[in-house]
Amino acid sequence: MFLSLLLQAVAEVANNSGAGLAVMGAGIGAGLVALGAGLGIGRIGGSAMDAIGRQPDASGKIQTAMLIVAALIEGLALFAVVVCLLISFKL
Repeated sequence: MFLSLLLQAVAEVANNSGAGLAVMGAGIGAGLVALGAGLGIGRIGGSAMDAIGRQPDASGKIQTAMLIVAALIEGLALFAVVVCLLISFKL
């Protein structure tokens, strides 16, 4: 799948059209955004569990802060994926 997309992008660049590279870059960007968001939320969850294990009485505050930060990361990731999709469909 990726190889065919890469070959199509190279063929379009050979025809003096930069649309192929833009679409390929948008696809790679969307994948990196999803990967980064997943890693970030996983790290937040792991750190929150460590913090709750050390301070069980503060679990409510830790959990609230964890959910707020995870929601902000998800919002940013969704925005970035939408921008990548707009770039790929605009061309």
